[in-house]
Amino acid sequence: MALLVENLRKEYPTRSGPLPVLDGVTLQLDRGQAAAVMGPSGSGKSTLLHILGTLDHLDSGKVSLDGTDPFALNAKDLAGFRNRRIGFVFQDHHLLPQCTVLENVLIPTLVNTSANKAELQTTARNLLERVGMLHRLEHRPAELSGGERQRVAVARALIHKPLLLLADEPTGNLDRKSATAVAELLLELHTQEQTILLVVTHSLELANMIGTKYEMAEGRLVSA
Repeated sequence: MALLVENLRKEYPTRSGPLPVLDGVTLQLDRGQAAAVMGPSGSGKSTLLHILGTLDHLDSGKVSLDGTDPFALNAKDLAGFRNRRIGFVFQDHHLLPQCTVLENVLIPTLVNTSANKAELQTTARNLLERVGMLHRLEHRPAELSGGERQRVAVARALIHKPLLLLADEPTGNLDRKSATAVAELLLELHTQEQTILLVVTHSLELANMIGTKYEMAEGRLVSA
């Protein structure tokens, strides 16, 4: 399996003592597979995504992506691993308002000073064409609709052809029509790129489109 999660545990300190959020999460997904994670607010869904995306640390357990334990890497190598191997799509697009659509898609590539800039520009343009935003290259986020911003965010997440694509409520701020369009786009590109796709969502419609569903219950993933 390309993604292996074994007995993942995470707790946060509180005044009344440690608060367990993840309590033995186990998950296996291979290339080309997708899964949705559902559950009430505060159940640990986003915490799980942040740990798998190496944005937060686990307390115990194991995470392996394509044979690499990211938490065994030093800070510099971990940052590079995250940048190259993991793509993120959030509920809020997190586009930089001062940058154009093309510049926003290229942001993850800026840390690689030795990269071929012309090739990256071509890759970014091709992605924007695939998400239907090629005609908006020079526009800034304020000039786009919510659905258009998420399309740009999807393109940005795929700029390095990541193995793991994580989406946290990617349609949560969109109207129904835009949400369906973004969901279809996300699944289409996931299939084409053969990523591992893990989506946290409150939307049963989106979860049904993905197919494989889990629910976060008492700190663990159970099939839904």
